[in-house]
Amino acid sequence: MSSFNPRRVRADVPLLGRVINGRPITYLDSASSTVPPRAVIEAMDRYYSLRHANVHRGVYQTANEATDVYEGARADVARFIAAPGGADEIVFTKNTTESFNLIARSWGAANLRAGDVVLVTEMEHHANIVPWFQLRDTTGIEVRFIPVGDDFRLDLSEIDRLLDGVRLLSLTLVSNVLGTRNPVTDLAARAHERGALVAVDAAQAVAHDVTDVTELGADFLCFSAHKMLGPTGLGVLWARRELLEAMPPFLGGGGMIADVRRDGFTPADGPAKFEAGTPPIAEAAGLRAAIRYLESLGLPDVAAYEHGLTERALARLEDELAGRVRVIGPATALDRGGVLSLDVEGVHPHDVAQVLDQFGVCVRPGHHCAKPLMRRFGLAATARASFGPYSVDEDVDVLVEALQHAVAMFS
Repeated sequence: MSSFNPRRVRADVPLLGRVINGRPITYLDSASSTVPPRAVIEAMDRYYSLRHANVHRGVYQTANEATDVYEGARADVARFIAAPGGADEIVFTKNTTESFNLIARSWGAANLRAGDVVLVTEMEHHANIVPWFQLRDTTGIEVRFIPVGDDFRLDLSEIDRLLDGVRLLSLTLVSNVLGTRNPVTDLAARAHERGALVAVDAAQAVAHDVTDVTELGADFLCFSAHKMLGPTGLGVLWARRELLEAMPPFLGGGGMIADVRRDGFTPADGPAKFEAGTPPIAEAAGLRAAIRYLESLGLPDVAAYEHGLTERALARLEDELAGRVRVIGPATALDRGGVLSLDVEGVHPHDVAQVLDQFGVCVRPGHHCAKPLMRRFGLAATARASFGPYSVDEDVDVLVEALQHAVAMFS
């Protein structure tokens, strides 16, 4: 049974007890990085205090305990996203960006040739664009884009033409700028009909609703621990077992080998093939705690609550700041996440963010690693507010109050 209560979550997060510029902190930067609850911090502290040892190497008790924690995290990730092949389909990386680089440089380099097409969308994070451009520059593949319409949703009017010749469709589930939730399941089915594989960026989705890789129709899925109440420095790549087994190693060194000889090497089996060197063990302990914490909240309840909070924020911005503050994203909460990119008329986003900071409000100014999307709408940057499971109605109230002050100041 769910015990979700945003105020209880808020009480569990030490950072949210801070006072900034004489005001309680209003943390609205969860799309950049969520803030961890004590359960995550304590899990990492237990590893360092009681179990600090390398994994898959020692035979003494603390080394075995460390390995159990690390591999237990892998099993929990598999359950969390309903990986049909279990833990053997979970690879730990540094972050979502590294996960996409792994797909491009391992699967892509081994399977794509000049003239093959990788189809992405105009709303992608650079992590799902640049690796494909790098592969294009070395192999001659084509990188093609699904455009974004004026309604801030994918323009699928030419999707059949765009899918022609595609070997991989790689797209975000929820935009980190627009908040748009894309119809991944439908697009994946259409891509599979053409014989293409599908990679999904779930970084902005996994902490906000249930994620099931089979229901999505994904072949690859990428996300980061720090977007889901966990620590920085740890990402996840899920891939279907048969794909992982056929992919060559991404990095070389210790831990990823079965044998090394003077004439070459034999890579390890399973995820270890992609995890060279000492892995992020403490971070895996933190991710495991974050997953269990999110599961205890009940992600369907989190999704419903954040949907209501987003509706409230959109309504207040429209009612009280229309004509001065524009939301760069869908105007309603339908098929939308809690990401609000704001364009304040006549005010640079960095100035907006600095004014909001005086109210204790934390937002992210910038291009959000999505420059093609910014150019699509004639913007250099926005000030982005974003919700997490600890966000409350008062956060919306303070955001609107601070925005009203910023508008008045620069009028």
